[in-house]
Amino acid sequence: MISPDRPSPKAGVLDIAAYVPGKETAPGVAKVYKLSANETPLGPSPRAIEAYQAAAHRLALYPDGHAKALKDAIAETQGLNPANIMCGNGSDELLGLLAQTYLAPGDEAVITEHGFLVYKIQTLAAGATPVTVKEKDARIDVDAILAAVSPRTKIVFIANPANPTGTYLPFEEVRRLHAGLPKNVLLVLDAAYAEYVRRNDYEAGVELVSSNENAVMTRTFSKIHGLPALRIGWMYAPAHVIDAVDRLRGPFNLNSAAIAAGAAAVRDRAHVEMSVAFNDKWLRWLDAELTALGLRVTPSVANFLLVHFPDDPEKSAEKADAYLTSKGYILRRVGAYGFPNALRLTIGPEEANRGVVAALSDFLK
Repeated sequence: MISPDRPSPKAGVLDIAAYVPGKETAPGVAKVYKLSANETPLGPSPRAIEAYQAAAHRLALYPDGHAKALKDAIAETQGLNPANIMCGNGSDELLGLLAQTYLAPGDEAVITEHGFLVYKIQTLAAGATPVTVKEKDARIDVDAILAAVSPRTKIVFIANPANPTGTYLPFEEVRRLHAGLPKNVLLVLDAAYAEYVRRNDYEAGVELVSSNENAVMTRTFSKIHGLPALRIGWMYAPAHVIDAVDRLRGPFNLNSAAIAAGAAAVRDRAHVEMSVAFNDKWLRWLDAELTALGLRVTPSVANFLLVHFPDDPEKSAEKADAYLTSKGYILRRVGAYGFPNALRLTIGPEEANRGVVAALSDFLK
């Protein structure tokens, strides 16, 4: 309740449902496997750890406010112009900055029903209206998005691949979406899981951004690079978008350890490929094993699986979650994303992958 006797948030802030991360602990359980966050079980590159430790000798100095070393490393490995790259405190910060830069009260942003919750939060924080469109079989529906675009639309947010579904939009469909948007509408491609995808019809969005004035791609170091604790994200965007967003960005939004570790991580291509190969092996194995148990699994190209449970109240996702937690396996409830009877399972180390399947087999008996 708003009180006249103390400072009050601006209109709309208290209507925002705060983002709630997945649980991390299982009280009373000796060995816990946290499979509720999409973290890589192989951890970061040893080179990134070395660079992080070396940064400890520079703690008395402000970081480079433009993160030049990190931008140069990204540009070098991705074949991009560093002038079109901006780094942030996770891609979440960059998504928020885009919303603050391009959305105002009365504007609309189009999001999809199972999309990342941050899109809605940042749209509301900017005073704009989120317009949620239906997906089709847990996949982004281009026609539904285009039908929802109005004269008030300023941004369209899509995650490709998507979280928590793990599905993706072939790039011809992304191009069709972009072609159908007015020139003044910004298409934001959140490609947090791009490195995991090994499909011929997928692209993260580099070419689309390079050849257009109204497309942006965001990426993260929290997934394949194993650096979520350092909160590193980056954005590839047209020069006019970089210029506008840079006026709102905090002057030292990335710390020195993050800059150094990120630069080392992105250059260690062998570690990236090892992580991709590990994920591909266990993603396919888990999909097959869970399907054999009679569970429905949404086909995924990311580092997690969306697992659907039976309608039987005794075998529901809620009951499964409680049972798995008691055995030390923490999965992610995804009711807030529109899947009340499903759990998201992140690919973990071998013992966790085998163990969670065995635990689910016992649960379903």
